[in-house]
Amino acid sequence: MSKWLVIALVIGLCALPALAQENMPKAEIFGGYQYSRVDASGNGTNMNGWNASVTGNFNKWLGVAADFSGAYKSQSASFSGTSVSADFKAYTYAFGPVVSLNHEGTVNPFVHALFGGVHSSLSGNVSGLGSASASDSGFAMMLGGGADVKLTKSIAVRLIQGDWVHYSVFGTSGNSNARISTGLVFRF
Repeated sequence: MSKWLVIALVIGLCALPALAQENMPKAEIFGGYQYSRVDASGNGTNMNGWNASVTGNFNKWLGVAADFSGAYKSQSASFSGTSVSADFKAYTYAFGPVVSLNHEGTVNPFVHALFGGVHSSLSGNVSGLGSASASDSGFAMMLGGGADVKLTKSIAVRLIQGDWVHYSVFGTSGNSNARISTGLVFRF
């Protein structure tokens, strides 16, 4: 993960001279809620969590983003006096280009292509038998976009961000995954 962070920082620093030439936000920080639908082997799971990103804009239409998220799911059940519980966590980190269609307007639609990694963990407990856990890291890719609505010069609301998500983790690849995010964008 540190290798990707260094690459993103170097790209961002190289872009600083170009940022000073346009009247648009040079950087944007997003934070908010995410809903994920993970479809592993045909068994869909709904997850909730957080999504955050930092975007450096080269000009009024092109930038580079670093996106981070965490999604969580806990379930428990009881069968004939035996209780079963399971916790699933997925953390992603991805980087890539962002194309903005209207930075200077009230509504700014955007599209992005993000590539990076995912770290997933699963832990479970069966009363009387004990607990077990497993974790794995792999490749993640997110293709999507959304729309920001400007409230003030420095604050916007991300009405929606929708992403198709590909995971390769635990020896399987999943292509039927989706993520929807919403929250606040701070512009500098």
